Amino acid sequence: MTSANLPPRSGRQFSLKHGDYTAVVTELGASLRELTYRSKEVVCSWPADETAPCSNGRVLIPFPNRIADGAYTFDGTTYQLSIDEIERRNAIHGYGYRSYWELETLEDDRVTLAWRVPQISGYPFYLLVTADYRLADDGLHLRITAVNHGKQRAPWAFGLHPWFANGFGGYGDEIDGFNAQCRVTIPGDTHVTVDERLLPTGTEPVDGTKYDLREGQLLNQQPYDDAWTDLHHDADGTTTAEFERPDGLAVQVIGDESITSFQVCTGTGFPAFKHPSGVAIEPQTAYANTFNTGKDLITIEPGDTASTSLLIHAEQR
Repeated sequence: MTSANLPPRSGRQFSLKHGDYTAVVTELGASLRELTYRSKEVVCSWPADETAPCSNGRVLIPFPNRIADGAYTFDGTTYQLSIDEIERRNAIHGYGYRSYWELETLEDDRVTLAWRVPQISGYPFYLLVTADYRLADDGLHLRITAVNHGKQRAPWAFGLHPWFANGFGGYGDEIDGFNAQCRVTIPGDTHVTVDERLLPTGTEPVDGTKYDLREGQLLNQQPYDDAWTDLHHDADGTTTAEFERPDGLAVQVIGDESITSFQVCTGTGFPAFKHPSGVAIEPQTAYANTFNTGKDLITIEPGDTASTSLLIHAEQR
């Protein structure tokens, strides 16, 4: 096959449209490459033939964030994951984003993709994962479902890594100034403290600190690359983070009861070529190093299913 006949490196592009929303999901990693509302860019997109610059839109499974030294023990057996954050000696963001997923269904406003976990020595568990993206009047719905087809229990955690566009664009360090004009609300009472490897060392109350985003704050105290937990959930079980731009576009990230933390990253100090022009707000079922700490870790029994539902909702204020 000649290069002229090859699809983009991120695979086939599944374009969705419904009402005020459009989206593009990629075959590689079932990643959210584009999302617009009334023609405004909601997430920081990237060219289909290039690598997502900073995990943009990636589905982070079977774990989000970092695993210290790539090593963990589960049910009495120790496993070794690949070290792919070399400078900090961590495994990062799982394996789902590295594979081309299989298309199951495609409609004008919906796509469902599936990934069967391959033979990975560091994660030998037999899971079949589906990502169902659906556009509706209220935004983009995503449901992630993992079914354990194996004979042993499987450790599991999920995260999504959207970078929300600040509405200015920009390049490199100037992005920090644009992000500082955006307001973020995180409904978390507790901030996760980390060491120089960005691995958790404990937690602290957000009261009286720059991490108290419960009522919404401008991002004028960067950097942020932090997790919040002890989230407030509404009566229906959902928890909501919000990103509001100076142009009046507000984006809500709404997760079900399985979402226990949000990670926020401003990209401050990142190399210019990989600094998205916005802010990452990542809903997670568990934060960093969960395979070692067991904090919020989900265990999927043989034959059982774990699932998480999210909604990304945009509105012009």
